Amino acid sequence: MINIFKAVDDKMVRVETLTEGCWISAVSPTEEEISFLVREAGADSDFVRAALDEEESSRIENEDGQTLVIVDTPMAQKEEEGNTILYTTMPIGIILTGKNVVTVCVQETPVISEFENGMVKNIQPHLRTRFLLMLLLRIATKYLQYLKQIDKLSNMVERQLHRSLRNKELIQLLGMEKSLVYFSTSLKSDEITLEKILRGRFIKLYDEDQDLLEDVLIEVKQAIEMSNIYSSILSGTMDAFASVISNNLNIVMKVLTSITILMAIPTMVASFYGMNVEGIPMPVFWFPVGVSVLATVVVAVILIKKNMFSSK
Repeated sequence: MINIFKAVDDKMVRVETLTEGCWISAVSPTEEEISFLVREAGADSDFVRAALDEEESSRIENEDGQTLVIVDTPMAQKEEEGNTILYTTMPIGIILTGKNVVTVCVQETPVISEFENGMVKNIQPHLRTRFLLMLLLRIATKYLQYLKQIDKLSNMVERQLHRSLRNKELIQLLGMEKSLVYFSTSLKSDEITLEKILRGRFIKLYDEDQDLLEDVLIEVKQAIEMSNIYSSILSGTMDAFASVISNNLNIVMKVLTSITILMAIPTMVASFYGMNVEGIPMPVFWFPVGVSVLATVVVAVILIKKNMFSSK
């Protein structure tokens, strides 16, 4: 799907005709739409197809007067299994042609949706470098927003685990730990790309643009630090709960073993008196019962003193 936008009175307005200074947003374009981007918008064919590769890493490239910037943008996906949210990243390609800005991505992303719906103010597509930097700043801000959500979710799941250890909460923690790994890897790649832009060899930067790019780098570095901190906390939490689960299992096995010992005493006494041999003392019913009860009580007292039935 291709949408064309133009700034009118500092607002993004969708237009039907492609003119100079427009922003062309391509989301999961078909072959016909890719041909339109190459033929009408003048975008390089290799740049467009590179942006549609889900495994493409963050980078910046110049060719034939066009600039391709690929960065990873965060996304939140709801999984049907366990009704959990998994945070992932997806590459988005930003192509600066001679006249317009073209963004290409495999599927709709929150950042592109916010730009299309006018949620970001003072966007000027004809100022191509400024538009690129505003988009990068919004992506960095979205990382921080999702990281805060992950922190809140992890705290909520941890409180639930304190009440009851269940597989559902542990799987949620594992998913959040995986999300933080995705974020950390993508943010480091984005940081390298932003530093290349900051050097000014690929894109000419004015003073205001350089200040804005430095703000983007600060946000990205903060997001990297936050993801590393949250990842360390989650890893420690998972290790702690793994130890708790192992300890609970040991307690259960200790109690079951103690119960098994107590049940074995009357079984053993009854086995002796059930043998078809002569010379067994006091071959009457009450004697083995009494011996069994007495021996069971004595062993139970010993086990209780040894805290074998305690959960501490």
